[in-house]
Amino acid sequence: MSKKIIVVFGATGAQGGGLVRAILADAKSEFSVKAITRDVNSDKAKELAALGAEVVAADIDDAASIDRALQGAYGAYFVTFYWAHYSPEKEKQEAATFAKAAKKAGLKHVIWSTLEDVKEYVPLHDDRMPTLMEKYKVPHFEGKGESDKFFTEAGVPTTFLRASFYWDNFIFFGSGPKKGEDGKLYLTLPIGDAPMAGIAADDIGKCAYGIFKKGTSTIGKTIGIAGGQLTGEEMAKALSKSLGTEVIYNRIPAATYRSFGFPGAEDLGNMFQFYDEFASELNSIRDVKMSKELNPSLQSFDEWLAKNGKRIPLG
Repeated sequence: MSKKIIVVFGATGAQGGGLVRAILADAKSEFSVKAITRDVNSDKAKELAALGAEVVAADIDDAASIDRALQGAYGAYFVTFYWAHYSPEKEKQEAATFAKAAKKAGLKHVIWSTLEDVKEYVPLHDDRMPTLMEKYKVPHFEGKGESDKFFTEAGVPTTFLRASFYWDNFIFFGSGPKKGEDGKLYLTLPIGDAPMAGIAADDIGKCAYGIFKKGTSTIGKTIGIAGGQLTGEEMAKALSKSLGTEVIYNRIPAATYRSFGFPGAEDLGNMFQFYDEFASELNSIRDVKMSKELNPSLQSFDEWLAKNGKRIPLG
């Protein structure tokens, strides 16, 4: 009996790559995987091919290539990457292309990696956080959240997956502890005393694999995933233990974070404020227990630090 093909977009990225590896690591899987990337000759693409993935070239800006990639597939994992272009409008166009192609291909199960439409919580007229780009509060959330309708309206059998803050951001995106003028290390975040849902990036793909294994029972549902829900103080304490040196939680206002001036600072400042002010709502969706059921190897923050703590640059 031939295996069901799962087409994974963003296969060389954090989410898609985790799913590709999770499928390939399961010798008894009912699925095979087709890894989609723009450049089949990149090092990451070659690594996936060496593991046994069928690596195929396609480009989100070329709808015909998406159609070809989905031919004969059972399901697909769709993810967009806002930070490549900083445009929620482009992200919505990409999602619409995915939904149209999924419907055309007759896919039986799609996972759409999405996030909240923040305007449902903080309307544009609500000035507790600034409106950005004239019509968004957290653009990199809302480009995804507004796109959920494309899949629903097209009648695509979809599970809506909401991930959490990547702990890997402490390694790769400068979010980790930094030295202050006093020489001490500070974890600077504008999340007040709220517990923020977080996850190891590689665990997102493993949870997605768990959703595919559950089958059609998850279609139409929104599933939030997290490896833990920690306050700034708790993260600083765990970092201190892992790094062997004190890390102090530097609680700052979201407005201060928005003023830092790096690309995306306003967007991220609003995001952290959203995590702070709506912690109960967001954490009720991002269920650690369910995530563990989907992915039995789910890492806690302490477990992630045991593997990755030494990779965190200390600025």
